[in-house]
Amino acid sequence: GFFFTGGVVMFFDRAMYIPFPPLEPLRSVLTPARRLAMGNILFLLGLPLIIGPQKTVLFFARRNKLKGTAAFVAGILLILLRWPLVGFCIELYGIGVLFGDFLVTIGGYAGNVPVVGPWIRWGLERISGGRRNSELPV
Repeated sequence: GFFFTGGVVMFFDRAMYIPFPPLEPLRSVLTPARRLAMGNILFLLGLPLIIGPQKTVLFFARRNKLKGTAAFVAGILLILLRWPLVGFCIELYGIGVLFGDFLVTIGGYAGNVPVVGPWIRWGLERISGGRRNSELPV
């Protein structure tokens, strides 16, 4: 769980910036592109630790997910090769293809949130195109 959480935190690090003087020297070393690359690596290390290596490989190697897997891996490689903007866009496409089936499921749970829940559910259903019967990787 630590690596997975670390990957997500590195991904959204810019939005969660909290000045902490002892870490200031580290901020100059870890540029935004390096933090994005480190977040990807931590995400890829954390996912198998949470759901298991066999289920991770089975999820990413499904025939209908190969295009998303290829785009996700290509995005990570482009980020590591110092093309962060292009790599991030390609990686987002891959994430959309890989995890887009879950948007309806997430919308069902988010729909129970008071006041904004129905709007979240409606938006996620519109984005996903109404795909249903998705298989979760766990």
